[in-house]
Amino acid sequence: MATPDDNGKGGTPCVAILSAVLDMEYLAAAFREAHPGIDLRLGEELGALDQIDAAVCWFPPHGLLARMPKLRLVQSLAAGIEHITADAELPRHLPLCRIVDTGMAAGMKAYVCWAVVQQHRGMRAYVASSAARRWEEQPIESPRHHRVGIAGLGTLGMACAEALAAIGYPVRGWSRSAKEALPAGVEGFHGTAQLDEFLSGCDTLVCLLPLTAETHGFLDAALFAKLPRGAHLINVGRGDHLVEADLQPALDAGQLSAATLDAFSQEPLPPEHPFWGDPRILVTPHIATRTDSLVIARQTLDNLASVRQGRRPANQVDLARGY
Repeated sequence: MATPDDNGKGGTPCVAILSAVLDMEYLAAAFREAHPGIDLRLGEELGALDQIDAAVCWFPPHGLLARMPKLRLVQSLAAGIEHITADAELPRHLPLCRIVDTGMAAGMKAYVCWAVVQQHRGMRAYVASSAARRWEEQPIESPRHHRVGIAGLGTLGMACAEALAAIGYPVRGWSRSAKEALPAGVEGFHGTAQLDEFLSGCDTLVCLLPLTAETHGFLDAALFAKLPRGAHLINVGRGDHLVEADLQPALDAGQLSAATLDAFSQEPLPPEHPFWGDPRILVTPHIATRTDSLVIARQTLDNLASVRQGRRPANQVDLARGY
């Protein structure tokens, strides 16, 4: 792995780890392992801002990046970057990179398969029966009769589609443009013209889309109305994919039967939020999958080395497209 001072142009890298919502101390050991002697800045005491070369971010405080005059790289600690671009003062001339971690697919496959099965097989009812010491069966439907749709066929979406097909679910996927070489048992749809047909065959809909101007608010009342009545919604994409005000009315009307949500427009989800008290909504705290800390550290340092050497860093975001 390259380190940012390998070319002799920058000396010891100075990296700030920034978040307004998380304690980022858990990343410190990985950065120090990846580059012993690194100048690492965490928490509220960042020292001289004009010494910082790279910022690793998860919902960074707005305006802070603009106050770092020698900043060379902005690095998200995940695949999403909207938590960074929401800052109106973001220096948009700087390379902004996302993490790409093939290891994340295993965690996402496990979460999505669990989310599909726990609702399809009535597992929450079994948990309640077990706690009450009641031997009660729920209706049993074969996986082959429960159609799962995945909106978003990137690396994670494709992995989930393959895993669900492997355990017997009919799977369909939708993406902005056509995808080739779909896994066996996965039917493909693409573009606006095929969206309604895709939605009409989703007993469970899984959202794994990137967040762009076009997909912001994708999960709304109009979309819910195009799903089969009683569908289950799983959102493991971004919180802003969901129009939150439209979800409970769709549940009340029976158009949706349940929702499993792992991403929210505001995180942490406030204790007073109505989703917490709704038994039809299962909330998990953005834990569907996580990138290993050492992967974040190494990708950040490799990207900073690339920038210092005048090269385009890996996984740089096209801000015009949003991913």
